[in-house]
Amino acid sequence: MNNFQKGMFDKIQSNSNINPDEIMKVADSLKSANFSDEKTVRNLVRHLSRMADKPLSKEKEDKIVQSIVNNKMPGDLQSLNQLFKK
Repeated sequence: MNNFQKGMFDKIQSNSNINPDEIMKVADSLKSANFSDEKTVRNLVRHLSRMADKPLSKEKEDKIVQSIVNNKMPGDLQSLNQLFKK
């Protein structure tokens, strides 16, 4: 795991109380997932939201889904954090 990934997992765990191992299990289950498929991505976002016990508004969910589907996810933690806060 590189420093970016470790930092991201540490940030996720501190903000959401999700164990990085749980995230890795989800990630492993999605290795062959089609992230350009909105339904697949929406299901993933909802699943992670439930895992974190952090409900998302429809607007925020839509924004995250569209960012993933359109391959426009930020590459740094600060920008990623801003996406989730909007």
